[in-house]
Amino acid sequence: MPNISTYKDEGEAYAQIKEAGYHAVELDFPAVENDFHWHDFKSLIYITQGELTLIEQDSGETTTCGPGAKIIGTPGLVHRELSEGYSAILGLSAAPDALTQPIDKPLPVRL
Repeated sequence: MPNISTYKDEGEAYAQIKEAGYHAVELDFPAVENDFHWHDFKSLIYITQGELTLIEQDSGETTTCGPGAKIIGTPGLVHRELSEGYSAILGLSAAPDALTQPIDKPLPVRL
C-alpha cells in the first residue's frame, strides 16, 4: 500500500510539493470505481474534500483516506480506487503535459 500520513493545511501541502521538486495540480475527481492499474510516476496526493479508498492488488489491503490525508504514490504499485468524488492537491514528479497516456496503466492481458 502507498505510504499514508497526514498534513496540516494546503500551505503545507504546497510547500512539500515545492520541496520535492514536483508539479502542483488541484483537481476535483468525480465518482470512480476503476479496475486495477498502475502509474509510471511518483506522486504526492493531499486529500482536501471527500474520501478516496485505495485497494492494493497484491496484499488486498484497503485504506480509506479523507481530508488531511497525504498519500505517497509509488510507480508500479498495482491498485484500484473507489470514491463518491473527492478533491485533492497533487504533486506530480513529471509535468502534467509530459505524463504518458493513459495515466492509469492497464495490467497486461493474460492468455
